Amino acid sequence: MDAVATELTARGARIVGRITQRRGVSDGGVLKMALPYSSRTLLSSGKIREVAAHCDETEADVVVFVPALTDRQQHVLTEIFERPTVGVSGITDTG
Repeated sequence: MDAVATELTARGARIVGRITQRRGVSDGGVLKMALPYSSRTLLSSGKIREVAAHCDETEADVVVFVPALTDRQQHVLTEIFERPTVGVSGITDTG
């Protein structure tokens, strides 16, 4: 996340927050470790609410995911967050 934030800042972006989805930290999360991430959104419903609220509070223009997103994930997340959502994969490699 640090490398991506550094690269985006160098390209003129203003980072308004970072949110990490951690599985296995809480008792409920431990139970979900064997389950795959949502192929539709990569996030749990609670994390989606957290990201959406943060976007609204900070008036974020774009949501950036560190992993690459499929076209479907990008479309679904853009609709949910009501702002462009993109995945960044290897941004520091592409310069």
